[in-house]
Amino acid sequence: MSKTLIKNATIVNEDEVFVSDLLIENGLIKEIGREIEAVDAEIFDATGLHLFPGLIDDQVHFREPGLTHKGEIYTEAKAAVAGGVTTYMEMPNTQPQAVTVAELEKKYKRASEVSLANYSFFMGTTNDNLEEIQKVDFKKVCGLKIFMGSSTGNMLVDRKETLEKIFSSVKTLIATHCEDDVMIKNNLDRIVAEYGEDIPAYFHPIIRNDEACYSSSSMAVELAKKYGARLHILHISSAKELSLFTNKIPLKEKKITAEACIHHLWFSDEDYKTKGNFIKWNPAVKTAYDRDNIMEAVLDGRIDVIATDHAPHTMEEKSQSYLKAPSGGPLVQHSLLALLDFYHKGKMSLEMITRKTAHNVADLFEIEKRGYIREGYHADLVLADLRKPYKVTKQNLLYKCGWSPFEGHEFASSVVATFVNGHKVYHNGTFNEDKKGTRLSFNR
Repeated sequence: MSKTLIKNATIVNEDEVFVSDLLIENGLIKEIGREIEAVDAEIFDATGLHLFPGLIDDQVHFREPGLTHKGEIYTEAKAAVAGGVTTYMEMPNTQPQAVTVAELEKKYKRASEVSLANYSFFMGTTNDNLEEIQKVDFKKVCGLKIFMGSSTGNMLVDRKETLEKIFSSVKTLIATHCEDDVMIKNNLDRIVAEYGEDIPAYFHPIIRNDEACYSSSSMAVELAKKYGARLHILHISSAKELSLFTNKIPLKEKKITAEACIHHLWFSDEDYKTKGNFIKWNPAVKTAYDRDNIMEAVLDGRIDVIATDHAPHTMEEKSQSYLKAPSGGPLVQHSLLALLDFYHKGKMSLEMITRKTAHNVADLFEIEKRGYIREGYHADLVLADLRKPYKVTKQNLLYKCGWSPFEGHEFASSVVATFVNGHKVYHNGTFNEDKKGTRLSFNR
């Protein structure tokens, strides 16, 4: 029998902050309370530390198979647990693409062998794989991903007829990347015609502007309303899109939900001057006005979850000219620390951080027994020291790509320990890789 007793932790859970002990037994939370005693338990003194439910990141790109020069399930999941992310949902734009059940299951098998965090993988869509989609058991798969705007992997679904069929027939969560490719192409052609091909990265939010985002997002919302589909729009990047979402009904009653990402909450177009392609994402980081309005929507409930869209590329790839450099960047090791910086600046409460990174993600995806600190739930937990700064350096990065947009930044907090299914996988810079994460199951 495996037991761990965490003593005197300041627990952040379900809109409460309180000091308590917590007993883990056989991977589950056995008991929460003061003065717990347990024979033969490993004791972890958490005095002065905050205990959060492990973060659930609903959008990552770990690049395996086929793009493993950028990242691997092993390396990126290792970075994730070092950052307090105990569970991730990974995207299908790998090589080969996860657009058949056979290819999807290969990713699950690989994760079972190497992933230190819990995992699920989205089924991908193309213009002609609806029959394959209908074979998926969505009690074991987090959802269906549609690229309604092209990004890394060339998985654009642009036929209206195909979209109508998917939204009308798929009875599970549909997650979308929403950008209007025609509008983006027209913007790009106009900019290149005027300025030439050697253009700086600050043109990115002009080319991939708020109109292109709104055009595609509003179409997805229209389709979801027409067919009663369960729609989740990823990485909202503009203030204009926020009118599509509501905070007037409880999350569990929403049919249309939205996600914000760390980079759209942190950076603005002013940062292209110093970071260039290293903050080039799709959708683009836009203005400070957009950033601030996205933050407001996170706080008031129009946006339901916070994720990373962790998407590593090599330094060599990102160092190319703007038109050649791919979009995306690594973030999963530092998402909790970035959010805790918001807390220290008075922008976001600890309870809100937990709600948007754990509770709401678990509820939105209907994940079985995760996302909360509750007796009987899986012990996916992270302990953080809110008084111990952590400076990001090249030496402490765990991403295979070896860089971060946060390099040189000193966060006000640090991650002390991470438990995945009760197993202390990370503690003060060291890892115990004896146990791997497990595949998510869903109450659907």
